[in-house]
Amino acid sequence: MNFITFRDAINNQFSEMANHDLFRTAVDKDHMWETYLKSFPEGTNKIFRERTEHDCQCCKQFIRACGDVVSISDDLELISIWDVNVKDEYQVVAKAMSKLVKSRMIKDQFLHWEKNIGAKENIDKDLRVWDHFYFDLPNKFANKINVDTILSNTRSDAQVFSRGLHEITLESLETVLELIDQDSIYRGEEHKTAIVDFRKLKKNCPENPLIESFYAWKNSTKSGARIKNTVIGTLLIDVSEGMDLDYAVSKFESKVAPTNYKRPTAIISKGMIKKAQEKIESLGFVESLPRRNAVMDDLTINNVLFANRKVKKVMDVFDEMSAETEEASLKRKTLEKMETVSIETFIDNILPKIDKVEIMFENKHENNLMSLVAPVNEDAPGMFKWGNNFSWAYKGEVADSIKERVKKAGGNVNAVLRCSLAWNNFDDLDIHIVEPNKNEIYFGNKRGFYSTGSLDIDMNAGGSNSREAVENITWTDKKKMGEGIYEVWVHQFTQRETKDIGFTVEIEYEGKILTFHYLKTMKTKDKVQVARFTFNKTEGIRIIESLDSTESTKTTWNIKTQQFHDVKMIMNSPNHWDGEKTGNKHYFFILENCHSGEATRGFFNEFLNEKLTEHRKVFEVLGSKMKTDANSDQLSGVGFSSTKKDTLICKVSGSFTRMLKVTF
Repeated sequence: MNFITFRDAINNQFSEMANHDLFRTAVDKDHMWETYLKSFPEGTNKIFRERTEHDCQCCKQFIRACGDVVSISDDLELISIWDVNVKDEYQVVAKAMSKLVKSRMIKDQFLHWEKNIGAKENIDKDLRVWDHFYFDLPNKFANKINVDTILSNTRSDAQVFSRGLHEITLESLETVLELIDQDSIYRGEEHKTAIVDFRKLKKNCPENPLIESFYAWKNSTKSGARIKNTVIGTLLIDVSEGMDLDYAVSKFESKVAPTNYKRPTAIISKGMIKKAQEKIESLGFVESLPRRNAVMDDLTINNVLFANRKVKKVMDVFDEMSAETEEASLKRKTLEKMETVSIETFIDNILPKIDKVEIMFENKHENNLMSLVAPVNEDAPGMFKWGNNFSWAYKGEVADSIKERVKKAGGNVNAVLRCSLAWNNFDDLDIHIVEPNKNEIYFGNKRGFYSTGSLDIDMNAGGSNSREAVENITWTDKKKMGEGIYEVWVHQFTQRETKDIGFTVEIEYEGKILTFHYLKTMKTKDKVQVARFTFNKTEGIRIIESLDSTESTKTTWNIKTQQFHDVKMIMNSPNHWDGEKTGNKHYFFILENCHSGEATRGFFNEFLNEKLTEHRKVFEVLGSKMKTDANSDQLSGVGFSSTKKDTLICKVSGSFTRMLKVTF
């Protein structure tokens, strides 16, 4: 066999491959040439490194220029220019070169700076004709001017597509498509084609990492492949990473929707609910999910720290306390002179000696309103972190404090100093904090560049987005915080409603939380100073002045504020029943005639057993949909978290009568 047959076979193979996209693999050019020379069987290249057809400088330049060229078959297999059928020693060479080239990853699209590679033949001074490797490239592979730019763009396409395949889940694609179909995303229909195209590419992507790389290069220019770097791609990634769906959609719409846009429908679709229910069935928790408001008959003596006479009689679990002969000689103390006791002292030393408790339900306690929730099926398996199937929900569906709302919105709660603003209507409120150096952190200046102060949540700025709005400013490095006086202000940027007025501000420093309430109407442009406090790196923070807590009377959950109400029962939260100590303890004061009048969330993701963590998005959907109906017999009242500083004024009577301020 002569060299011309081998050369023509390579040329024909190259020509066939040129009907498709061509790529280069990451094989070293010098290594490729050395492999070519050394692959000739012994004795077949007797004049090695002399001028012959197959190892001259002209052939060397050809191999270095395009010996690494491959195409990708529909079956995602690499095809090289060396995949030819020839005879004798040239078949050995072709096989060795093919193996080398295809053993490397693809590094680039194939382009060449000129149309001709190599030369078919040349004639020396003795008029002898020499044959060489050569190929005349189709115009689409030859570019004298923009090779580097084109290659850079194609590398970017492949990288973006590959990252999208890894970072965007099929579940997120299905979820966003469902939201688009129910018109829950602003102008979502415009993105539907790209999502559908990417979903098809994602489904067809092989699991083998090497083959996946070939797949990415072959399909990186197809419709939908660059979706990761689009605005809808940011939504898909947020959903893929488990971000709360409401917040993820709000983030997306803040980029594309006009300021007065209001989403027309809820963002939880019927398809998502059906999918979630199927998942719960597979986990065996179907019987555990139905929830209802707890009533008195659900509880036993082990659940209750105190019960008034009426409850004791109904529960039939307490013996009547023997009458004390001690004279009630103590006069009722005035509010100004009342005794202050901790909640621990109140439970250990006061409750055993009394048979009646009344509490002052202040305006500041409105967000402390809570309901106890029980399973519909008493024998259902427990799905919580603790050993019983009871849970609770605060007004506004906040599991613990404003801190939980901040976490849900994607804000930072792990900071040295956190100042969070929360409110419950569509108004646009803004928190402003003036640092000691007079730098003001707010929506127009979100960072204190030297102090690490940062505003990371700004809700309802673009329109009526949420009735569970929150803003959050944090400092993450105590060493960089300025010492001196800090001022906390709340600015009513836009008033949109006159119901659910006011706001709450939470200031947390190294785990200690202070709460301030303001329940008056604020008009557009009104500004209220919440607090002034000093900061010292050694002593921490100290409040100089803050909001007054006295407000006008209002009725909520069937009880009036700024008045005393009879306490039906006092208990710990279910996660601290029967000697358990799971998570934060809450103290519940169940009130007579207190009921929510609204549906109550049956459970929160924070409560779920650890083995259900991987299914948290499913339970988030179910928790928001499977709520309990309100009734007049439900056990509701006010609750206080052990992680949050607060006070409660109590009137107690029994063997003595006292007015107490209980601290938490």
